[in-house]
Amino acid sequence: MIAVDFAVNGKRYREQVEPRLLLSDFLRHTLGLTGTHVGCEHGVCGACTVRLDGVSVRSCLLLAAQVDGHEVLTVEGLARDGHLTPLQTAFTESHALQCGFCTPGILMAASDLLKRQGTPSREEIRDLLSGHLCRCTGYEPIVDAIARAAGAT
Repeated sequence: MIAVDFAVNGKRYREQVEPRLLLSDFLRHTLGLTGTHVGCEHGVCGACTVRLDGVSVRSCLLLAAQVDGHEVLTVEGLARDGHLTPLQTAFTESHALQCGFCTPGILMAASDLLKRQGTPSREEIRDLLSGHLCRCTGYEPIVDAIARAAGAT
């Protein structure tokens, strides 16, 4: 077992973890934060995307032990005091989710993009989405939602 000490959604956790435990499994099974979805387990689909020290990463490609001393933000940590972020609201208003399986990962990656770039172009948004698989929406409503959240509609 390996001792880890890191924050998830602003709350500090000190746990003992198996050396091979994936961050995605730690979040879902140890902490009960099931918003982080696991699709492909190879980093291809983007469903498991979280933010590590503010940067989007695939939690299925990281070991829980690797985030020792760092800060993790999951989709559960986006909304504050029960209020959705403008990005989450834009997803609802733009009908950018259907089954919702891909949505948490896309929200985390998009929130990182908006934090870094402010007002990305539609092409930059499409580039971001090239790393996320969605089988329901056809992507255009997702592009619309991210552009709306950025004020770039």
